[in-house]
Amino acid sequence: MLTPKQYKLLMFINKTLKETGCCPSFDEMKDALGLKSKSGIHALIDALVERNFLKKLPHKARALEVVRLPKLKPSSIIAEEKLKEEALASSTVEIPLYGKIAAGTPIEAIANETEKVSIPLNMIHGGEFYALTIEGDSMVDAGIMNGDTVIIKRTNVAHNGDIVVALVDDCEATLKQIKKDGPEVLLIPKNEAYETRRLPANRVKIQGILSSLIRTYH
Repeated sequence: MLTPKQYKLLMFINKTLKETGCCPSFDEMKDALGLKSKSGIHALIDALVERNFLKKLPHKARALEVVRLPKLKPSSIIAEEKLKEEALASSTVEIPLYGKIAAGTPIEAIANETEKVSIPLNMIHGGEFYALTIEGDSMVDAGIMNGDTVIIKRTNVAHNGDIVVALVDDCEATLKQIKKDGPEVLLIPKNEAYETRRLPANRVKIQGILSSLIRTYH
């Protein structure tokens, strides 16, 4: 099994090669591992080459090739990753709570931030998010109940099958599954008691897509 520093260096080299097509510099390796000198990097590389995890390419400066990756992680790396996951899970972030949105009959669009809601940091990533409180039962078959707080990723792009916040005629907002059908858009409820709305695409604007939800049990 590799030492923690050998493992970290090998994975860093592999990640950099995949992302850039170039081997990282010794300074980049040193900074990634938090080492003070390049001599420690040379020793780690030599050990990885000797154990057939890395291969030095001849006639090329600092050129390395990853031969193979280890099947097991050092126990200290596993413990470190677990601590990071636990820290992330326990961290929270505040996002705007814009109010209620109908999951049945559309209601007037919520435009102004009224308050904030705290959610686990690991529930959101890579974008801007806001929250809405569900009012109605037209999405119950998708597991979205009256009173749920839905977390919405702000975007104006959606794909068929996405559950979206749709703004109709710039004044009505609703949470529905979307399907594009030529020049029209279908807003599909997930409850047989409600009918699908078919609208010209130019009447519907996407305000975000469903990312997750929070439910409080009383």
